[in-house]
Amino acid sequence: MFDYDKWNEIYYSLKKNKLRAFLTGFSVGWGIFMLIILLGIGQGLQNGVGQEFSSDAVNSIWVGGGITGMPYKGLKPGRNIQFKNNDYEQIKHDFPQVDNLSARLNVWGGSSIVYNGEYASFDLKAVHPKHQFVENINVIKGRFINEKDITDYRKTAVIGKIAKEILFKDEEAIGKMVEINGINFQIVGIFKDSRNSEMKRLYLPISVFQKLFSGNENIGQLTMTAPIETQEQMDKIENQLRAKLASIHHFDVEDKRAVWIWGNFEEYYKFMQLFGGIRAFIWIVGLLTIVAGIVGVSNIMLVVVKERTKEIGIRKAIGAQPKSIISLIVFESVVITSIAGYLGMLPGVFLLELISKYMPAGDFFANPSVDLKLVVSAIIILIFAGIIASYLPARKAAMIKPIEALNDE
Repeated sequence: MFDYDKWNEIYYSLKKNKLRAFLTGFSVGWGIFMLIILLGIGQGLQNGVGQEFSSDAVNSIWVGGGITGMPYKGLKPGRNIQFKNNDYEQIKHDFPQVDNLSARLNVWGGSSIVYNGEYASFDLKAVHPKHQFVENINVIKGRFINEKDITDYRKTAVIGKIAKEILFKDEEAIGKMVEINGINFQIVGIFKDSRNSEMKRLYLPISVFQKLFSGNENIGQLTMTAPIETQEQMDKIENQLRAKLASIHHFDVEDKRAVWIWGNFEEYYKFMQLFGGIRAFIWIVGLLTIVAGIVGVSNIMLVVVKERTKEIGIRKAIGAQPKSIISLIVFESVVITSIAGYLGMLPGVFLLELISKYMPAGDFFANPSVDLKLVVSAIIILIFAGIIASYLPARKAAMIKPIEALNDE
């Protein structure tokens, strides 16, 4: 039920002490404002790093050959470990838990791409179809490399969005033929990626690339995804892969230089741990700032009780119950903290919106924002803290004896 008299009394109390009410509310509002800004900046950092990881699957694993650093069964160190198609087939057969396995060959620049008299030089990547899911390749038109391309040695290519715009301008690219190092390939798909550099390349079927250009079964890397949720699972599959490759290529399983194995999850996990710590630090700083404001509210309520001692005595003398005195003081505190919290929230959210709109996304900072649920939770905590902060002064007011209050100077 709406109590008009109580609201009216709080209004005149705040109006009578404008500066005090403003300073009290400002300390609380500033705490909420700082908490929102800090949370938004933390989220912006996390978004930026998340974009860096979005170019590859979080659970992706990359394996490449190196140079042996240890002797093994009469074999001297310094041997080059060269992966071949057989490595791909062995991993595919012996590791059913591995998803999206692909071999990969990279050709960095130097490849002559010609269409309708237009010449360009782009990176080439020769892969299997499931490599699309390892690198999170977003095909926006057409399709990616498929198994028929591999088995039937089809001369097909998937072109990056920027490479397509350079070669084809506004012309349709799907179905057109481009000349790659003197051999015609048909464009079957167009893809986009989170990085511009990734969109200046073409993907080819690895079987076709080996047959037409390399003339052997060599591959550069093995790429895959695996059901990884913990660092222990990553370490386990890494050890299994290293042991398998050691048996194929005859090197010591403890020789870390023979093959390199890199998991995206390991870096992702480290960053998530870091941001977990950052979020905890932000909440601690923000809540301590709010607590400082709440302490100010509590002190002000003590002053209010002192100023209104006679009034409280009169109320009790004419029959006011202690709970009505407590509710009046607590309610005034809640009103101050609620309004101040809301007024602190608005400029914080507005500032984050401006930053998100006008500040270009960088490699490690993008779209700073704050979850509305977190904001509401912070204001609820603030109101609850306001109740606690005002309870002691309210309790003190309720214990005032009418005769003492009326004699108070």
